[in-house]
Parts: sequence; C-alpha cells; structure tokens
Amino acid sequence: MGEINPEEIFIDSSNLPEFDVHQFEGRLEQPISRNTIIIVSVVFVLVGVIYASRLWSLQVNRGEAFAARSEQNRLRHTDLFANRGAIFDRNGVELASNGLYEDESDFAKRVYAPIKGVSHLLGYVKYPTKDNAGFYYRTNYIGEDGVEKVYHDILSGKNGVRIVETDARGKVQSQGVIEKPVDGQSVTLSIDSRLNNEIYTIMEKTAADYGFNGGAAIMMDVTNGDLLAFVSYPEYDSSLVAEGDSEALKKYQTDPKTPFLNRAVSGLYTPGSIVKPIVALAALEENIISPDKKILSTGALTVPNPYFPDKPTIFRDWKAHGWVDMRKAIAVSSDVYFYTVGGGFEDQKGIGILNIEKYYRMFGLGERVGINISHEKDGVIPNPEWKEKNFDGDPWRVGDTYNTAIGQYGVQFTPVQVVRFVAALANEGTLITPHLVDGEKVATKQITLRKEDYGVVKEGMRMAVTDGTAAGLNVPYVEIAAKTGTAELGVSKSQVNSWSVGFFPYQNPKYAFVFLMERGPVSNTIGATYVARQTFDWMNQNTPEYFK
Repeated sequence: MGEINPEEIFIDSSNLPEFDVHQFEGRLEQPISRNTIIIVSVVFVLVGVIYASRLWSLQVNRGEAFAARSEQNRLRHTDLFANRGAIFDRNGVELASNGLYEDESDFAKRVYAPIKGVSHLLGYVKYPTKDNAGFYYRTNYIGEDGVEKVYHDILSGKNGVRIVETDARGKVQSQGVIEKPVDGQSVTLSIDSRLNNEIYTIMEKTAADYGFNGGAAIMMDVTNGDLLAFVSYPEYDSSLVAEGDSEALKKYQTDPKTPFLNRAVSGLYTPGSIVKPIVALAALEENIISPDKKILSTGALTVPNPYFPDKPTIFRDWKAHGWVDMRKAIAVSSDVYFYTVGGGFEDQKGIGILNIEKYYRMFGLGERVGINISHEKDGVIPNPEWKEKNFDGDPWRVGDTYNTAIGQYGVQFTPVQVVRFVAALANEGTLITPHLVDGEKVATKQITLRKEDYGVVKEGMRMAVTDGTAAGLNVPYVEIAAKTGTAELGVSKSQVNSWSVGFFPYQNPKYAFVFLMERGPVSNTIGATYVARQTFDWMNQNTPEYFK
C-alpha cells in the first residue's frame, strides 16, 4: 500500500458528509503562543504576591492579636454557681435548702422539706440550663411561684467566675477562681410549719371522707399581721415541679381538683353567713336598729307580689329561730333577721345595697389585700351597676339586697380577704395587711366605728360558740369567738362551701382564723368547723403557747 499525504486528506475531507471544521476535524496542531505563556506567568506571580502579603499580615502585622485569641481559645471562663438562700419557718425549721453536688462546676438542686401544706407557700424554682453542647445558656435560678418568686432578689446570690485552661483536645490542664460566688440570703417566715402540716393532713382526710373538692386555712396575728398558718389543699410537690417531671406535671394539669390553684389567695368563694357580723355593724352604725330589738323568724320572709297576690316571693331561713335580737341573730345565723336589716321589711328599715357594699369594702372585702404572694385575686360585691352589666340590663330588686346581705347571690371573696376582715373585728378596727416574712413593714388602715358596736358583734360571735352554730368550737382550753357560713352553690344548690371563721382568745384576741372546705355535698353535717375543732385540739396538745 502506498503512502497517503496529509494534503490528500484535507482535499478529500471537504467532500465528506457531516464534516465539522469547528470540532477541529482535519486540522493540524499548532504550538502555544509566547503571549499566552507570558499572561499565565504574570497571573501566577500575582497570586503568589497576594498569598505572601496575607501571610505577612497574619504572622507579623496581626500576629500578636491572633496569638492572644489562640490563648483565649485555650482559656475559657465558666460560672461558679452561687447557692440560693434557705427558707426557714418561725421556729428555724428548714423548709427549702440546697442539695449536695458532685462537681463544683454544677449548681445545687433545691431541696424542699417533706412537710405538707407548704408547697403553695414556698413555690418552686427553674434551674440553670445547658444547651446540647454542654454550655449554660441560663446561669441563674428563676423563682417561679410563692416565696421563691416574691423574695427572689433576696434569695438569689451572685455567681462567681472561674478560668479554665484546656489543651487542644479540650482536656482541662488547670483552673483558678477569678471571682468567688456570693450566696443568697436566707428568709425566715412567720409560719409555723408544724401547724401547716397538721391542718393540711386534717383537710386531706376530711375531703376524702366527706366529699369536698378542696380547702384553705389561714391563721393571722391580729396585732401585727403575721401569718401563723397558710394552707391550700390540694397542693403540688415543689421538688417534682422544679425538676420538670413530665408525668407529675401532666397529672397536676389534668387533675380536676386543680392542685396548682392557691386557694388561699386565688380562690374566689361565695362566703355565705360569715359576712353577717359586718351587716350587723353597718346596721348599728347607720342607726337603723337597736341591738336589743327583736325580729321574728318563722323560717321564711314572705314578700307580697302586687301583680300576682297569690304568688308572693319567699326568702327562706335555714330554720325557724323565733324572736331574735342582734346578738342571737349572729349566734344562730338567722337569715330572716339579716334580710330585714339588710333590705328592710314592713316597718323595719334596711341599710340598703349601697351601704352593704360600703361596709364590705370598708373591711377590705372585694379587693386585693396586698399580700406578698403571686396570683392574688380581687373579689366581687354585687350592686345595681354590676347586675345591669352582667344580666342584660335587669334592674336591681330588693331580693338581690336580701341575698347580698347574707353573703349569697354574686358575692365572692378570697380566704385571705376574709381573715383580714375577721382580724379587724377582733382588734376593733385595725385593717392589717397580712404578711409572711418576719420583720416586714406592716400596712394598716383604721376603721373608726363605735367601740360598743364592735362589742355587740363580738358578743354575738362568742354566743355562736357557747350556744349557736359554732358550738363545735366550745372547748375548755381557750375561749373562741366564731361565725359559721354555708354557701349554697349553683342552680341546683347540691353543693356548698363550708366556712368557719373567728378569733381567740375572746377576751384578749391574738389570732384570727379562717377555715374553708370547698364544694362538698349539701347533705353534709361535717365541714369547716369540724376541721377547725380538730386543729385546735391538736394545738392544745402540741402548740399550747398560742392559746396563752
């Protein structure tokens, strides 16, 4: 075969079908030009210069700064957690303290004493929290409820700072304290935790045995506002809530008895007959009746109906009491007597709804008392404006006045409001703000009424114990003055709130008390007075100093 010259290929290629000169088919290779080599060389030189100048900047110009940053990466600052202040009761019993921890880089868990009846009082905390990398993004405790929240600034300390040196693998080489932590201050409460524990235990058993939904109890020094006992039933476990125990939280949140509700300050309750002493004082002060004038209770007060004479309106008493004066009316809790002096009937003038509201508010009812506990509620005192707003313009009637005078209708108060008004009856006119911490400044307000009028009402409350509705508190070891109340609930009135309020000793009052058992069957003969009696019997054996 003969040789083929390149020229022959190029000549023939032009005749080939689909020949593409743009794909260099049939072309000869040529050497890279000198200009191209020069341009590429210049680019490489420029890149080299840039890298060299950057290296000079890092190593020489900014070398010191980067060395310091490197050192800081090796040395890190961490918090030294301050211990939270402890909480004590009036006798020095530790109610909230700090647990042990294995590593000093950890924080101390809160330890709550296994004492019943103090959880709502103490509250709980949220702990410092780490992220997924193990670093704390929240370095302080947070008080979430009760004393832990209200006195957080006192209980909180100030964290210290520690410097830690690590190697490239993060292993600690050395460490030292730059700033020492400052622990929080302790708080001492006026509460006797023994009393709280016992009252809660009695309430718990009474609720289980007799079908009550919950309860509250408060004892207060009528001379200075110190709270001796402060109980809400049921309660939660402060330790479990602080730990964020999901099972416990779910149980509390779905419990129909609402254990997170602090009934002592947040529960609003129909008071029933416990307000009758205030209505009696108002009637005396407004000079509408003498304390010795008697009113007949046949078991009901019948108001004629001018439009339908055969259909009178009947306001029933809980029983027929016969002829009663003011003292006996308080003692036996005659509804007819207080219907009459409250709203008037026949020839007896009543004080009227505006005066009823005036005197309720005079004794601090229907408004917050200002206690240092979270979630305190206002109350409700019905009046014509309130009814018009809540009942589509329905006018106020005398029957509304009758029911408001005996603590029914829309009347609602908190137990802490009630204990303050009872204390003001006991000390004859000083309305004191209750408080939980020893040494707190006490706010007071003077209610200037006639001393003899206070005397009549207090005598009636003592008669309630010796010969009336509070006879269960007639004990030999201390003279108690009291008033009971049974507030009917709902349209069917199948459930009641049971109250027992009063003060002791009668001749020289030192403590006012409130016991409430919430939503029990109307058929119950056992209620708040039963709880109060068991409490006083226990106190006589275990804390007799409070009766002296």
